[in-house]
Amino acid sequence: MPSQHVVIVGGSSGVGLATASQLLGLGFNVTITGRDMKRLVQARDTLRGAARAIVMDGADAESVRSGFADIGNFDHLVVALSGARGGGPFASVEISEVRGGFEQKVFPHFATAQAALPFLPSDGSITFVSAVSAQAAFPGTAGLASANAAIEALVPVLAVELKPMRVNCVSPGVIDTPWWDFLPEEQRKAAFAEYAMKTPVGRVGQAEDIAKAITFLVSNSFMSGHTIVCDGGLRLAA
Repeated sequence: MPSQHVVIVGGSSGVGLATASQLLGLGFNVTITGRDMKRLVQARDTLRGAARAIVMDGADAESVRSGFADIGNFDHLVVALSGARGGGPFASVEISEVRGGFEQKVFPHFATAQAALPFLPSDGSITFVSAVSAQAAFPGTAGLASANAAIEALVPVLAVELKPMRVNCVSPGVIDTPWWDFLPEEQRKAAFAEYAMKTPVGRVGQAEDIAKAITFLVSNSFMSGHTIVCDGGLRLAA
């Protein structure tokens, strides 16, 4: 039986890249996509050339359509596009920032999954990546929570509408990935230390932790309509 093919949109770093590595280790064929060819080449080198790399901008409908046409038919889609806009106190956060958060993450998730449908088999799967802000109650995250909750709301609807195709989501907690590069190194370390103290497992997550949850959803043909919260228990302390 030929190996199944997984396309990871947003696969050039962080969770997407870690997922590519794990799936390759399990014998899947993997294609990673990203906006920056230089980063894609670096990611492909990290994967020892075992994955195919395609330039695709998840926020550009034409780029997404042409990217999938180039890839052709495949078995599973993982949408690991991140977004950082929309954070800040509810009383003062700019609506333009909240809107930007939706444009950066929600609409690309929606459009990417929609554009992938003609290339996915009925027994394939779609796995989204949201964030634990949708599940917890962290002050200052109303905009981020709204965007991630919108992604999670798609899951049960699409699991029924697209059946028997499987649709799931992973909701990560605080994960040590390039998402946090907006903070200077010392501030980032301090933030991670603070979150580690609040998290029942006593640490922040690694990209590989989330990759394991995604891999489970991709490979388990009896999972559909679920959002797995993989946060070390952080939401319980919110």
